[in-house]
Amino acid sequence: MLKDGHIDTVIGLPANLFYSTGIPVCILVLKKCKKPDDVLFINAAEHFEKGKRQNNLTDEHIEKIVSTYQFRTEETRFSRCVPMEEIEGNDFNLNISRYISTATADEEIDLGAVHDRLTKAESRIASAISDHNVFLKELGLPLLP
Repeated sequence: MLKDGHIDTVIGLPANLFYSTGIPVCILVLKKCKKPDDVLFINAAEHFEKGKRQNNLTDEHIEKIVSTYQFRTEETRFSRCVPMEEIEGNDFNLNISRYISTATADEEIDLGAVHDRLTKAESRIASAISDHNVFLKELGLPLLP
């Protein structure tokens, strides 16, 4: 079907959307009159409203999916037009995560600032222990190390 150009779009939907299944589902949009040069992948698995027993797609979510499909727009972490050569190179695998990355960048940590905070905290701890040991000594109790 891919080589004949009949698979136009792959849309991934969130888990627990339908009554009959709790797993994520996929919609394959098929066309007879499509150029077989690419496939649009839409990852809508993160775009839903959580319900008590079942998740829901709001009108805004549906509009975004339909608009992306109609205009074949690409958006980071949401949609991408993938050339047939790339799909063929992946053994015709249509797994959305193979073509659209959902990973987010980790927050950058300023190690110098963390070191300064730890140094200041250690200083406050040492001061508090010293003050506390003064009181313990007056009471005749064993001192803290």
